[in-house]
Amino acid sequence: MNLVWLLARRFRQAKQKNRYISFISFSSTFGIGLGCFVLIILLSIMNGFERELTHRILAVLPHGELYSVSDEGIQDWRAVAEEFEQDPRIKAVSPYTKITGMLQQKGELMPVELTGIDPLYSENAAWLNQVEKRAWARFTAASNRVLLGQGILNKLALQPGDKVSVLIPTSSQDLSFKAPQLVKLEVAGAITVGGEMDNYLGMMHLATASAKAGIVSGAEGLRFTLQDPFAANDVMRNIGYSFPQPVYMSDWTRTQGHLYNDIQLVRVVVYIVLTLVIAVACFNIVSTLVMAVREKRSAIAILKTMGAPDSLIRRTFIVQGMINGLTGIVTGTLLGVITAPNLATLVKGIENILGTEILSGDIYFINFLPSQLQVMDVVVTVVVALILVIIATLYPASTAAKVAPASALNG
Repeated sequence: MNLVWLLARRFRQAKQKNRYISFISFSSTFGIGLGCFVLIILLSIMNGFERELTHRILAVLPHGELYSVSDEGIQDWRAVAEEFEQDPRIKAVSPYTKITGMLQQKGELMPVELTGIDPLYSENAAWLNQVEKRAWARFTAASNRVLLGQGILNKLALQPGDKVSVLIPTSSQDLSFKAPQLVKLEVAGAITVGGEMDNYLGMMHLATASAKAGIVSGAEGLRFTLQDPFAANDVMRNIGYSFPQPVYMSDWTRTQGHLYNDIQLVRVVVYIVLTLVIAVACFNIVSTLVMAVREKRSAIAILKTMGAPDSLIRRTFIVQGMINGLTGIVTGTLLGVITAPNLATLVKGIENILGTEILSGDIYFINFLPSQLQVMDVVVTVVVALILVIIATLYPASTAAKVAPASALNG
């Protein structure tokens, strides 16, 4: 093996004297390194988006819901909630009543979706991380307080303590029009999720919401937080089909599932595209080694006349190609591993310099570029690139091993 390394280094040093071959060799190394670097960065960004989706949106949105078909609500919901909490698949259960209406403030109207919650069932809820402690304290102090999305507060110029009115449509049995109910509430603070949800989301007290919606039992439905949110579809159907009361079933994949699907789609596209980029860079290794074989035909012939077996020649050119590939893989991977954890800070600095915003919180559910480096992504990237490099060296190495000493020396 020492002889293989020695020959590979000698051939590589001789190759660097040929500027054309040297340039192709450098381009292959650069392409492989760039492909590994970009692949690690983009996979880390996809991981970051998935993390923010889980920690932000799925912290506020219930993983699953059961809500009554009739206006009576969930019968004996306290006992039902306690029973569900014994299920190992369920982390927490809380009652809710949802009201859709128009928020009125100084002649301006905005649609709003208010969810009535019970503060006692929400003390340990994950979505409280999106609410300031002072705002939550004000909210729990009185039943006429409301938490509104940050986008609503910004558009209507609302501050904690401001009074707002909510127009709630009133249904009738004969489908005739009735005057909407007017509910006056006091703003307790903001709830910040990010993106479009901040423009319509709100939280109010369960008792107030149920009274205005005419829910007899006190809760229109139950919100579920699951141990595994990605199993919500199966778990909610299993629970809903066995529920003794007629209910509608819903889970987060029906309302926000497109975000997760988009992330997974982009992840697959990134894998395919950047793997092809690395593969194209590996073709340069093929070109470099093929030209090196042609240039070193006489040297190969001399080695063979001295007794060098075909396997030695083959391994020599495989190692020579792998030196280029490993240089690119190691360089690109190290740069990716160093850059990925600090990507949010780097992008923020670029935004400050350029005076622009890459991700707008009004459009996306976050206003920064998230990144989460995972060891498995790095391992997969290195393994895939290494396999492609090895495959790229096989044909030139095989060609070198087939060089006939007589024809090479006579030519």
